[in-house]
Amino acid sequence: MIPFSGNPLDRASEKRTDAEWIAAKRRDASSLILPLWRLQPFILGNEKAPAPVELGLLRPGLCDTLAAPDAPCVFLGLEGNNAMFALDISAARDPVGEGPIAGLGHFRDARAAGATLPMKDAAIMGQAKAMIDWHNRHGFCANCGAPTQLADGGWRRLCAECKAEHFPRTDPVVIMLAVHGDACLVGRNKRFPGNFYSALAGFMEPGESIEEAVRRELMEEVNLKVGKVHYHATQPWPFPSSLMIGCLAEAESRDIKPDGEEISDARWLDRETARRLVAGERLPDISVPPAVAIAHHLIKAFAEG
Repeated sequence: MIPFSGNPLDRASEKRTDAEWIAAKRRDASSLILPLWRLQPFILGNEKAPAPVELGLLRPGLCDTLAAPDAPCVFLGLEGNNAMFALDISAARDPVGEGPIAGLGHFRDARAAGATLPMKDAAIMGQAKAMIDWHNRHGFCANCGAPTQLADGGWRRLCAECKAEHFPRTDPVVIMLAVHGDACLVGRNKRFPGNFYSALAGFMEPGESIEEAVRRELMEEVNLKVGKVHYHATQPWPFPSSLMIGCLAEAESRDIKPDGEEISDARWLDRETARRLVAGERLPDISVPPAVAIAHHLIKAFAEG
């Protein structure tokens, strides 16, 4: 399974419009609250504890005083009969050092947390992070500029002025591994550290199919023409809120020319080298993404044939 996927919650979308039900669940002693501080999820225990770590799900009321009066609180869904919520406590000065949850745990970068949490908890955390991030970015109406108000358990924002409705967005991204015979193509973005290479990727554009986006991105980034495109898997990627659509693409040749703007270098990896890299072997001139990223799983799929 790919990290951030496999969310076990029943999202119970039919309950979101019932404000009384949401309010009751928000107070229910059986419910669980995940606090996020500056988009970092709360993790129980010591910061240096080995993986897997435990997601900091708390009982209602414990961290409420840390949140601003208008802080987003999002209903994530149900696990059995127990409701889960995400609460933004970014208004708190130092929630780990002082206040009601001091000493219970720590806040961790969401990407790092996704690599150290159990799979189902990483998926819940990713959902929570993406939703709180969306609320933080949509406090004002894109239509008229007036303030918007949270509704439907956090799954809608309403503008009191022009009555526009705003819903959480997910941006589709194609991420593709071009293959040619016994080799796959990886590229180096100019922002990547060291000798880090990955599968190529780009946002889909309006009016494009997945296959068309794959072909366009590979042509734009490395001047590579591909034929058949094969879907592999998807990954919710809450940075801030994308859906990574993983594909393998059949290249017509190995002739490439990085654009020099986004991609500074690209290279073909033979299957044995790809196998060594995804197995964790350190090579002096190249590294590839860890297992938290779908790019790792695309390279692994190629490496395993």
